[in-house]
Amino acid sequence: MSAMHKRSLFPMHMWVLVAVYFIASLAHFAHNAEFIAFYPNMPGWLTREHVYLAWLAITSLGVAGLLVARLGLHALGVVLVGAYGALGLDGLAHYTLALCSEHTLATNLTIWCEAVSGLVLMLASVLWLARRNGFPRI
Repeated sequence: MSAMHKRSLFPMHMWVLVAVYFIASLAHFAHNAEFIAFYPNMPGWLTREHVYLAWLAITSLGVAGLLVARLGLHALGVVLVGAYGALGLDGLAHYTLALCSEHTLATNLTIWCEAVSGLVLMLASVLWLARRNGFPRI
């Protein structure tokens, strides 16, 4: 596969958004895992290991999207990457257990960074897929 073809799988801004979301997601899940006792009203059965396994499962969706796109199924790859980004909104579920004011600043920052970067990745995926399929620019 030529270097030009590899670069054309996704535009550069998509790679940047994937990287930003990956880092934000890892930061949130690592903070959650390491400080799980300090997250208000978390279920007692939820352990550090469960949190890391959940992060691996979510991240595998993004990796699958990149691999599928590399195999030539670009639309499916973008859909999977967009779904990966959408899963970043799951961090907002912390606020169903406790108010924003009950979380630490670091907790709120990791939750919001993950949610916003995931949402941006999802929206960019939708727009890129739409443009690739001939929809006009907005």
